[in-house]
Amino acid sequence: MFTKEFTSIKIKLPTKAAVLDATKWLKRVWDQVAPVLVCLGRDKVKLVVQRVLSSSVSIKDEQIAKIGQGLTVLIGIEKGDAEEKAIFLVDKIANLRIFADENGKMNKSCLDINGEILAVSQFTLAGDCSKGRRPGFDNAAPPKEAESLYNFFVDRLRQTGVKVQTGIFAADMLVDIQNDGPVTFLLEK
Repeated sequence: MFTKEFTSIKIKLPTKAAVLDATKWLKRVWDQVAPVLVCLGRDKVKLVVQRVLSSSVSIKDEQIAKIGQGLTVLIGIEKGDAEEKAIFLVDKIANLRIFADENGKMNKSCLDINGEILAVSQFTLAGDCSKGRRPGFDNAAPPKEAESLYNFFVDRLRQTGVKVQTGIFAADMLVDIQNDGPVTFLLEK
């Protein structure tokens, strides 16, 4: 260290070697922390929840699932998603008060109205459209991991007592949604 005097204030400035050492140390720390920071906020189970009068799923012109009044839930699973997030979202969906009460206010849940849920996997919800004109899917969970969490989510949803129908994981599906309202919410955890 060397000292430089400015009027009556003495400031100790670091040597060039000390600055280089600190820079190297900061780079090592940054190299370890940056990947974690980049992932924060991106690894979310993403759900599009729509209040519906009816909804169905068809594959190759064959209807495989159909519900009446209730919710259509499109589910996107990203890398790093875990069962804890699915548990939270299952409880949220089953108890989300988005159905009208006798006064026309959103005050009843799917459970309250004995509604049904159509749960459909949709990996494109994990798409990133922030760069260029073509979505990137680097954040999407690998198929086996996503299917496992999707099945866990559906099983937990059934345990709430709501009647649940599903699409077929990773299939090319035609989803017919008669959105009531329209009322649509994006839930993330």
